[in-house]
Amino acid sequence: AVVSTQSTGTQVKVIAQEQPVATIPTAQIWNTSLSTQPSEQSGKDVTHEIKGITKVMVKTMTAAQQVPRFTFHDEYTVDSIVGMKSLLKKVGDEQKVKLTFMAFIIKACSQALVEFPMINAHVNADCTAITYKAAHNIGIATDTPHGLMVPNIKNVQNLSIVGIARELERLKALAENNKLSTDDVTGGTFSLSNVGAVGGTYASPMLVVPEVCIGAFGRTQRKPAFNAEGEVYAANTMCVSWSGDHRVLDGATVARFSNVVSAYLQDPTRLLLSLK
Repeated sequence: AVVSTQSTGTQVKVIAQEQPVATIPTAQIWNTSLSTQPSEQSGKDVTHEIKGITKVMVKTMTAAQQVPRFTFHDEYTVDSIVGMKSLLKKVGDEQKVKLTFMAFIIKACSQALVEFPMINAHVNADCTAITYKAAHNIGIATDTPHGLMVPNIKNVQNLSIVGIARELERLKALAENNKLSTDDVTGGTFSLSNVGAVGGTYASPMLVVPEVCIGAFGRTQRKPAFNAEGEVYAANTMCVSWSGDHRVLDGATVARFSNVVSAYLQDPTRLLLSLK
């Protein structure tokens, strides 16, 4: 049970027991495959030592597996954003940046995190304290020739959608050239994965400890749906999967958070009007 709440200026720490909050190193660079494949010519098995980025992945995933998590699946209607595709291209050309749906998703999540600060949080090693993070440092799983990396965009709550798009381009370029800095891959508070980029729909994403929530967005699909008049039409939909740390989050909280994100994406004008 929570026995006290302490204000620390830019962050809030909810303390479950009278002991200091531990800092857990965050490893946010994952590898998806070993660099050398079995030889087709020899027809023999090949054994490799697990090292480098793959070794970091072993440590990260082992830590994540120790956390009891749940996964919540949802489906968003994104007709409005899809309808803005030509406008986004025009604005992107003017701003000299590629405006993707992902930039809107990231901003929608950040706005929803304002209403659900417990989702933008870290827990300590023995789960006796949870720290509500002031900054929305949103990690983005990025597929690269060097493996799966998760750099994060710092202070998304202060960025415009165009600013987020610029950061996405910067981090992607650095990741593809294996030049991400330590600052780029540490300090994340909440993460997202765009599984739709490789053709996926639903997923069961693993947490990035000590974060308490991660989302995976699938590809946009056209499906039959009913409009307000009961007529069938082709709706643009997007599958989303949320995984949460069940020690500190319950399914209802994540479902409500997902509903807010969905509302912002269904009506982008609401998202724009909510910006400071």
